[in-house]
Amino acid sequence: MKKVGIAIAATLLLNAAFSLMLFNSLKNSEQTAQSDQANPTVHLASYDYNSPAVNAKPASSFYVPEDFVETANIVTQAVVNITVKSRGGTEPTSGGSGVIISKDGYIITNNHVIEGGGRVEVSLYNKRIYKATVVGKDPYTDLALLKIDANGLKPLVYANSDNVQVGEWVLAVGNPFNLTSTVTAGIVSAKGRNINILQGMYSIESFIQTDAVVNPGNSGGALVNMKGELVGINAAIMSETGAYEGYSFAIPANLVQKIMRDLKEFGVAQRALLGVRIKDVDNEIARDFNLGDVEGVLVRTVDVGSGADEAGLQMNDIIIGVNGTKTASVPELQEQIARFRPGDTVALDIIRNGRNIRKGEVKLRGMETND
Repeated sequence: MKKVGIAIAATLLLNAAFSLMLFNSLKNSEQTAQSDQANPTVHLASYDYNSPAVNAKPASSFYVPEDFVETANIVTQAVVNITVKSRGGTEPTSGGSGVIISKDGYIITNNHVIEGGGRVEVSLYNKRIYKATVVGKDPYTDLALLKIDANGLKPLVYANSDNVQVGEWVLAVGNPFNLTSTVTAGIVSAKGRNINILQGMYSIESFIQTDAVVNPGNSGGALVNMKGELVGINAAIMSETGAYEGYSFAIPANLVQKIMRDLKEFGVAQRALLGVRIKDVDNEIARDFNLGDVEGVLVRTVDVGSGADEAGLQMNDIIIGVNGTKTASVPELQEQIARFRPGDTVALDIIRNGRNIRKGEVKLRGMETND
């Protein structure tokens, strides 16, 4: 019995030692995991986003930034406060925000911020105030370009807004209720939104929708990604009261960049048109045309003599892409075309009679009317 007792005791000691080793191993693994979580592989704006570790994006990874300090520090220095005064230049009549896009003083804002005003003043993050010149404005996209006599400014870099993903973290920076340099965070909720806020048959609404808090005074301010790049220009909120109620809308950066080039070079936007009347593909259209997906843009009519007519587009064609970029809705198609100038050519991917066709040389024409 004593030998049996010794054997049992030895077995128990071995089991205890093994359990202790296993516990320490698990504890070390847990500590390593906690350490990795505390120092994620992605580090906001200062991180090298060309790193293979980031581009790999393993399926198990889910990145939530620890804070937005670095990004906010970049962006607040490039977002300005805009005050529009009466024609006499004394009383403020309206205001909003703007984004510096060049070291020598070019600034983006919304057309509705400065429309109908007199003297436009710009206050920088360092509280210096400048009189601004309106270089040009475009009511169809609700954008305007200002210029101040300054140098050595800290502009934002444009992001490729086509690469922005639903669910991606973004910051909205502006001056709501004249509270300067206010930063809010949210995610991209949707893309290609049309909320019917702009007037005129040639208006373009293909907004990036976010749940970052935006209020009156944020108009013309920046929507940026975690690298501090300009994703869009905040322009509108959906609200019953006039204050934020859940969703805000920004003009995508790729469209902004094109309009800014036009305004700087010509003073007006160079608007290109396909020459078609269109509507979104809905469930009924998808069923009638035997489409696999309820997306795309139906051509209702083709304008005689237009670029679309000359390229051979037909009524009932379904446009599904421009230059290889998918266009699932009317706003997305309008945004893609609006990035070009009259005289440019584009390739259209269409579905005709159930077959996919590419029209490779569709020449865009300019507007023949002021509306």
